[in-house]
Amino acid sequence: MTNSPLTHFNAAGEAHMVDVGDKAITQRLAVCEGYIEMQPETLALIVAGTHKKGDVLGIARIAGIMASKKTADLIPLCHPLPISHVELNLQTQSDLNRVHCQTTVKTTGQTGVEMEALTATQIALLTIYDMCKAVDRGMTIQGVRLLEKSGGKSGNWQRNSA
Repeated sequence: MTNSPLTHFNAAGEAHMVDVGDKAITQRLAVCEGYIEMQPETLALIVAGTHKKGDVLGIARIAGIMASKKTADLIPLCHPLPISHVELNLQTQSDLNRVHCQTTVKTTGQTGVEMEALTATQIALLTIYDMCKAVDRGMTIQGVRLLEKSGGKSGNWQRNSA
């Protein structure tokens, strides 16, 4: 028997899908961020829209949205959720040689959308990597993290800026 605070384990210590059936249906929101660093020349191709594979940021945005809807297929103990909104904001930051991604996911349900927002962010950044790897294999994905969540029994949470 375990007294673990990790909810994805039952009393016998076995992995299980958390029963959310008795939880209240509330508005849920999660905001995540991350970025991909690259060579200045790679970022210039993205900014100019001259990458031979096409609109890198547009394709990455669509990939992230699609990934948010497939999270339960990728992460074994996630619940499939009826997502009501996904927004991916991809911004080039020339001074830092990177593309920053901020993702917001919303639903009305019995469990949160943190995993959907994190998955969307990472897949968008991985898509940028995939599209640009022929010109820059040294790109680095960093800083993927939850910034904010709201809804549910645990209430609101926001990352401290410090």
